[in-house]
Amino acid sequence: MSDFAIRVVVVDDHPVFREGVTCCLERAGGFEVIAHGGSADEAIRIAREMKPDLVLLDINMPGNGIEAARRIAAEYPSVKTVILTASENEEHVAAALEAGARGYIVKGVSVSDLVRTVRAVHCGESYVSPGLAARLLTQMQKKRATGRDEPEQPDLTIREEEILGHVSNGLTNKEIAKRLAISEKTVKHYMTNIMQKLQVRNRVEAVMSNRVRRTS
Repeated sequence: MSDFAIRVVVVDDHPVFREGVTCCLERAGGFEVIAHGGSADEAIRIAREMKPDLVLLDINMPGNGIEAARRIAAEYPSVKTVILTASENEEHVAAALEAGARGYIVKGVSVSDLVRTVRAVHCGESYVSPGLAARLLTQMQKKRATGRDEPEQPDLTIREEEILGHVSNGLTNKEIAKRLAISEKTVKHYMTNIMQKLQVRNRVEAVMSNRVRRTS
């Protein structure tokens, strides 16, 4: 196996599915599946012990994949997480990205799309299956259009736009702080202001709301 292979962990409570994903990645080349797991606890343990490059997580498994993503992002920020699930629930998407997952892929995706997405996330990009991203954006546009007597939202500052741009690229608060040479506490303060200005609940809604604001 190449020293430059992306070290991946596949965590899903269905062994046949885990084996199928493993086979697809390893046949594509450039990947090494270093471990399997079937629960959130196993995902966290493997992240701690093996420090993989990326962990693929199902949502509906013992302990919940979103909670595993949250723990891994908080405790092992160098380990990227991607949700690979059957759920197309918009709330799950928002919760997963808020928890720190770098991508959200719906099961049934083609092998080529899976491989391309995992590689892109490893390189620092973020990803949501296009159909889900479109639905999230449409939802926010509808909310904006049907709002009654909604006050005009103030513009974001140059710094807030910069930070939100990094969020849309999948960076964590810690990574943004390092990139901008400011403290993580300062980044959190900016994010609080951004969410208050855009009247949203979390990071993914902030990114989507900003896109709506720019196109309206």
